[in-house]
Amino acid sequence: MALSLSRRMMMCALVASSLTAVSSFAGAFELAEEGKLTVAFTGDMPGSGWQDGKLIGYDGEIMQRIADKLGLKVQPALMEWSGTIASVQSGRVDVMLGTMGWTEKRTKIMTLSEPIHYFRNGIMQSSKTSWDKLSDLEGKKVGTITGFSFVPELKKIKGLELSLYDTSDAAVRDLIAGRIDAVIGDPPVVSYAIKQNPDWNMHFLAFTDTNADFPLLTGLGQVVYGLNQKNDDLRQKMDAIITEMWKTCEMKAIGDRYGLSADVWFKPVGENFRAGIDRPADYKLPSCAAGG
Repeated sequence: MALSLSRRMMMCALVASSLTAVSSFAGAFELAEEGKLTVAFTGDMPGSGWQDGKLIGYDGEIMQRIADKLGLKVQPALMEWSGTIASVQSGRVDVMLGTMGWTEKRTKIMTLSEPIHYFRNGIMQSSKTSWDKLSDLEGKKVGTITGFSFVPELKKIKGLELSLYDTSDAAVRDLIAGRIDAVIGDPPVVSYAIKQNPDWNMHFLAFTDTNADFPLLTGLGQVVYGLNQKNDDLRQKMDAIITEMWKTCEMKAIGDRYGLSADVWFKPVGENFRAGIDRPADYKLPSCAAGG
């Protein structure tokens, strides 16, 4: 049935009103480039990548959905991890991603989103060894990435010889070549790399010990997005979308596509460090897992 003229005019007015609202909403934020969400990312899969004009990877796909819902066009800013936080602080980019763990120290310099998944740190190593404790790293040559939050904790391990790298690829190359004994990297990144390269004969084992003196290495990890503190209103809008994705378990559906399917990624087990820090004292971490 053909629409009447008045009905067509009403629908056109509603569409125009909706588009105006999205445009007004997108323009309400203090962005590096008007109408665009400039995103700093490292390109380390399965966390982030850029393909066909869109962010991909677990972190990237969620951020792309957020940008779409906010009516913002993603402006990619591929860079090494060591430059991401400074770029956010200076306002050159609006948000950073790439399996970034929540830390209290980072709450002092950025505003941090709700978690998009959880993790436990561990050791990437030869399949000939089975190291899963901090003590296993004593006297070993260990590689990690410049700027990672747990670097000061690694330096406290007795006899550990630490090598810092700009990228995960560089650290893994030295591990394969035998120049270092282990890599402490982003669990999703190293797990994904091992799965894609079985000929490396490497495996990843999470730390089994919990040590209050090494909370970042052995505690519950939360992957978050980081924004400039002046954009806390943008962070709140992002959090509302993230919260809804947890409620519908969309987080886990996306995770399945990138090898993050086990409950450990989506069920917080361990101390909730954020309560009373950058969240209310009664804050509860979101969950989407069996028994969550």
